[in-house]
Amino acid sequence: MRWPVPRRLAATAAALAVLALLSWLLWRTLLRTVETVDTVPVTRGDIEATVAAVGTLQPLSYVDVGAQVSGQIRRIAVQPGSVVGKGDLLVEIDPAVQQAKVDTDRAALDSLRAQLELAQAQHELAQHNALRQRLLVAQHSTTLQEAQTAEAELRVAAARMADLRAQIAGAQSVLKGDEALLGYTRIYAPMAGTVVTLDARAGQTLNAAYQTPTLLRIADLARMTVWTEVSEADIGKVHPGMPVYFTTLGGQDGADARRWQGHVRQILPAPPRPQGQGDAAALPAAGAAGKVVLYTVLFDTGNADGALMPQMSAQVFFVQAYAADALVAPATALQAMPGRPGAARAQVLENGRVVQREVRTGVRDRLRVQVLSGLEEGEPLVTAVRRERAGAGRFRW
Repeated sequence: MRWPVPRRLAATAAALAVLALLSWLLWRTLLRTVETVDTVPVTRGDIEATVAAVGTLQPLSYVDVGAQVSGQIRRIAVQPGSVVGKGDLLVEIDPAVQQAKVDTDRAALDSLRAQLELAQAQHELAQHNALRQRLLVAQHSTTLQEAQTAEAELRVAAARMADLRAQIAGAQSVLKGDEALLGYTRIYAPMAGTVVTLDARAGQTLNAAYQTPTLLRIADLARMTVWTEVSEADIGKVHPGMPVYFTTLGGQDGADARRWQGHVRQILPAPPRPQGQGDAAALPAAGAAGKVVLYTVLFDTGNADGALMPQMSAQVFFVQAYAADALVAPATALQAMPGRPGAARAQVLENGRVVQREVRTGVRDRLRVQVLSGLEEGEPLVTAVRRERAGAGRFRW
């Protein structure tokens, strides 16, 4: 059956119209913009503001034990790690030389005492002679010259005794000093603690004439000091008495990392002097070269279980502020308000609509901010709004 020409044209036009309508609807769908809102709920948790730094552990109390006499080490009674009490024997040095000096001093002192006894006898004889000459002079039975000679001999005898007494006092001082040096050949612990270093060996010869040789170090490991290096940008935020905690490399295990607590004891007023710079005038040159200036902050902590050891590295956190069980929100979701410290703007999703809120903030760390007012727990806080065409993800080559 063949349609008339007008009817065929009308059918073709209708088909083209339907096709155009479908194309327009499809094109509109593809170009339609879809808005996606990303949110996170306002939650509760602990938050703290800290200043981070690195430090090194050192014993709070320690002493370097040295030798005060020269000689060969005969015996070492301890080893690194030995626990000693105050007064325990540590090292013995060969006492032969010092013993010989003491023996010589004692012999010299005995000789002087013998000479003093002789001088005392001579003094008594001179006294008797002078007294007899005085009597004879009174009786006109002797010459004046003999009487004067007897008086002079008496004064000489007295001076001789005084001289010997002075020599004896000096000899006693020398003997006392040499006896002390003899005692130094046996070195005892000046404090209770642990031997942390031992730099001497049995058979080693020591020369204490010019410099005291250091033999070992004893430290009390029950209390440790953390020597912390804080940059010049953060040192103004740290003050004595400030709470602080730290972790060690060996004590870190994610959220279960062990923390040691303390309080800032002291801030040293000047940074450490770089090696090789012998005067303070060289210090500004380091800063001029672009190097960061570091200041030393000290704080103490307990070490009852011995988990902390000298020279350990510590990751230190000085606590500026802390809030427990506080409302917290991501820092990226809040926009600070210029000129209004502690105030910020936030976007909240209410009934499918994004609305603005003014929020008062408190403690903040690198990622989160404490919310003091303006938001409630569980409210969806807008973190991002993304707009894209509805068909952008449907057709991909």
